[in-house]
This record gives sequence, C-alpha cells and structure tokens, in this order.
Amino acid sequence: MENQNNPQGGQQLQIEVTPDVAQGVYSNFAIISHTSSEFVVDLASLLPGVPKAVVRSRVILSPEHAKRLAMALQENLARYEREFGKIQLPNRQPRTISPFNIKNSGEA
Repeated sequence: MENQNNPQGGQQLQIEVTPDVAQGVYSNFAIISHTSSEFVVDLASLLPGVPKAVVRSRVILSPEHAKRLAMALQENLARYEREFGKIQLPNRQPRTISPFNIKNSGEA
C-alpha cells in the first residue's frame, strides 16, 4: 500500500493503540538518566505536599531515538507556540520537570 502523503513512496506505517494505552498517563515530573547505550525516561506524578513521586511510565530509548524524540518535541513546541503563543516558564527552573518546589531527598 502506497502512502499518498509520503513523497518517498514508502509503505504507510500503521500504529495500533490499545484502549488501556489510549487512556494515557498523567505526568508532571520527569527523571532522565543515561548510559553509553540508552536513555531512560521515567514519567512520574507528584502531588503537592507529598514528598514522593510515583513513576507511572518508563521509556527506554537508544541515544539516536532519544535525539529524534528531542528534535520532534522541539518541532512540536515551535508549532504549538506559533498557534497558541509562547509558553511561559517560571523564573526559577529546577533540573527536573516538576511544577512544585521540591527539596531533593536523594530518592528516585
């Protein structure tokens, strides 16, 4: 089957999303670590006043795919800001993606 939107003439990729995955996972906290061969992205939820984040999803990527993901996120952020306006970040930005002021306890 040819993909009409693919100027390269390659096959169309079909992606299946099962109902449980389609529900999505809310995350307001991310922890990213890496080795020489992989990046690990832990997506967590953190509630105000609760000192422990709960990891809801872990994604393991090769360095090449991590870079592709970063590029795709950058491209989509630019599109979002063109359509909806600049995303404002607070002046003080912690090293992790967290909406709350958290003291690092050393636990992950």
